[in-house]
Amino acid sequence: MSKRDYYEVLGVAKNASKDEIKKSYRKLALKYHPDRNQGDKEAEEKFKEAAEAYDVLSNEDKKAKYDQYGHDGLRGGFSSGGASMEDIFKNFGDIFGGHGGGGSIFEDFFGGGGGKRRQQQGASLRCQISITFLEAATGCTKTISLNRNENCETCKGSGAKPGTSPITCPYCKGNGEITQSQGFFSVRTTCPKCHGNGKMIEAPCGSCSGSGSVPKRVNVEIKIPAGIEDGSRLRVQGEGESGPAGSIRGDLMCYIQVQAHAIFERDGDNVFCQLPITFTQAALGAEVQIPTLKGKSTMTIPPGTQNGQIFRMRSQGFPNVHGHGTGDQMVEIHVEIPKKLNDKQKELLKAYAESEHITVGPKRQSWIDKLKDFFKEE
Repeated sequence: MSKRDYYEVLGVAKNASKDEIKKSYRKLALKYHPDRNQGDKEAEEKFKEAAEAYDVLSNEDKKAKYDQYGHDGLRGGFSSGGASMEDIFKNFGDIFGGHGGGGSIFEDFFGGGGGKRRQQQGASLRCQISITFLEAATGCTKTISLNRNENCETCKGSGAKPGTSPITCPYCKGNGEITQSQGFFSVRTTCPKCHGNGKMIEAPCGSCSGSGSVPKRVNVEIKIPAGIEDGSRLRVQGEGESGPAGSIRGDLMCYIQVQAHAIFERDGDNVFCQLPITFTQAALGAEVQIPTLKGKSTMTIPPGTQNGQIFRMRSQGFPNVHGHGTGDQMVEIHVEIPKKLNDKQKELLKAYAESEHITVGPKRQSWIDKLKDFFKEE
C-alpha cells in the first residue's frame, strides 16, 4: 500500500510554519497514543504515521527532499523501514516537554500526576539476512533461527508461582515511578522496589525465577518485499524479546544484504548489463537472446549498431518497493573484435577493406575531411 502524503497526514498546508506542524503533530500524537487506545492497531498505526510525517516535515533537509522528490527522496531515512514504538518515543519525546524515554510525558494528560503508565515493551532484536539479486527483484520469504526470551509456560508470563498473582507495588502504588519533591523542584525516578513494573511478585515462579520468560531457540518467517535495496531495514512487529511479566513484545529489526550478480548491476529501480556481440552482428543486425530478471528475452540489434551503444528494455527492471511502477533494463553493447582469423576470413576482410575506399561511411568521411583540413594548416 502506498504511503499517504505527509502534509495530508498532519492536516497542514505545504507552506505551514514549524509551529503549525508541531501543533498538529502534538494533537494527533495525544489522540492516537497507545496508552489511550490500548489494543487498537489502527490507532497505533496512525500514531506511527503521524510521527513519521513530523520527523520529515520538521527537518529542513528532509522536508526539502520530500517537497522535491516525494517519498522516493527519503530512501534510507525514517520511512525506509518504519520505526518501532521505542524509536518514536525516543525521537519525539521532546515535543511534549523534553522528557526522555516514553510514556511519562503523557501522564498528566492520561490521569494526573501519578497517572497511568505506558505498557512496557520488550527489547528489540536485530538480525542480518542475505538474499540473492533475483530474490530482491521478486521478493521472497526467509526463515531465520534466533535465540530470544519466550513467555514461561508454567506461569503464562506472569512471573508468579501458579495459583498466585503479582500484587500492586505498595511503594509506588502501581505507577512504576516515585516523585520526590525538593523545594520548588519535583524529581521522578524509577521505583526501586518494582523496578518500574508497577507490580511485585511475592511467590516467584520456579521455572523462570519470577522473570516471566525463559530463553528459547525459535524460527521466524520474514517476508521480504520485491524491489528491496541492499542495506534496507525491515521491522517485524512483535518478534523481539518478550516484555517484563509477559507485556508487549519488542520488534525484530532485519538488515537486508543483497548479493552481487554476475551479469546485472542495479541503479535505483533500473538494471544494467553488457551484451557482447560480433562485429558482423553489429554491422548487419541480428536477433539475440538476452537475460532479464524475468528470464530469457529476444532483442533485436539494428544494422550499424555501435560499440557502447545503450538500448532500453521497458519495465524489465526492479519493481519499486513502494509500488511506484517498475524500472527498465539498460543494455550496453560490447562489440567483440576477433583476435584470430582463418585464411578465408582474412581474404573476405581484405576484399571488404578495398571496398571501403569507395563506400566511405558518414562518420569516417567527416573524420577524413577534418584530417585534410588539419594537414592544410600545416
